[in-house]
Amino acid sequence: MTHVTKPLPANLLENKFLLLLLPILALAPILGLAEKASTETITTPALTVTLIQPQQTVLPLKISANGNVVAWQEAIIGSESNGLRLTQVLVNVGDVVKKGQLLATFSAESIEAELNQAKASLMEAEAQGREAINNSDRARTLQNTGAMSNQQIDQYTTAADTSKARIEVAKASVVTQEIRLKNTKIYAPDNGVISSRNATVGAVISTGSELFKLIRQSRLEWRAEVVSSDLAKIKAGMQVNVVAADGSSFKGKVRMISPTVDTQTRNALIYVDLPANSPAKAGMYAKGEFILGKSSTLALPQQVLVLRDGFTYVFTVTNINGKKIAKQVKVKTGRRVGNLVEIISGIEPNQQLVATGGAFLSDNDLVKIAPQANTKK
Repeated sequence: MTHVTKPLPANLLENKFLLLLLPILALAPILGLAEKASTETITTPALTVTLIQPQQTVLPLKISANGNVVAWQEAIIGSESNGLRLTQVLVNVGDVVKKGQLLATFSAESIEAELNQAKASLMEAEAQGREAINNSDRARTLQNTGAMSNQQIDQYTTAADTSKARIEVAKASVVTQEIRLKNTKIYAPDNGVISSRNATVGAVISTGSELFKLIRQSRLEWRAEVVSSDLAKIKAGMQVNVVAADGSSFKGKVRMISPTVDTQTRNALIYVDLPANSPAKAGMYAKGEFILGKSSTLALPQQVLVLRDGFTYVFTVTNINGKKIAKQVKVKTGRRVGNLVEIISGIEPNQQLVATGGAFLSDNDLVKIAPQANTKK
């Protein structure tokens, strides 16, 4: 029996052709991209940089410190009178005063009256004393005549001695009232500037009450806190650069080094005298630097350094297979003077470093050297 194969319908032939063509069409873009990738080389552009070498520089040796500006000595001016009313207050905070200048006065009427009474008592005692002495003298002339007994004579002598003692008591009372009268006037104990005033006209003041505070001789000092390990480097008479919180700067001189160290902080106080014309004010917080001398060291401009993750780095340039490669190197820094930063460790004096643009580099980046900057600065 003969089988006759029937031809497929035209629509089935078309569908079969499409099914075979679809995978080819799908692979065509991939094959094209692969061919393009094989003919093109993708390269990362090199960053153009300038180079610099560390410079041997003489920098000052310094010790930095912080502390407060305080009065060299502050005198507390108080009242030695009790229960008297203030009648005058002649100065205010900030006034510059001279030693012996009148600052305030108390009401003196009651003390003047007591002084007059004491003087009258003294006159009375002196009069009685003269009489007692005269009686004693007359009694002694009659001692051997029998006109008076020895007991009577002794009584006159004792009365004369007692009158002398009463005179001395009366004199002391006068002196006491004179002192009280003198204390009704308050004078400046030294040259200086008034830093505090509690005195108010009309107030009744008790003994020992504070009226004023005086910065003696208008002298201020900076009390710098320095770690104990640096104490041996600081000497009396050493110059100090002080910078106040408002940015003003001035010179000072070490007057004294504290003989003790704080047991909690292990810091010691350095007492620095400040000039009279300095802009510092008592109570200011200030920073400063003790100038120890100078030394030669490696230094780099600030812009060469890159700060990352709390560490300081520079980029060296290494030639690898004819290509310039940037290498990130961690360095230890020290003193800073202007734009220069001391390099304590991490690099050698003859190394070529990236001068600018380090912040845009990563380790092993390809770089291109700008010829005109390839010089030592």
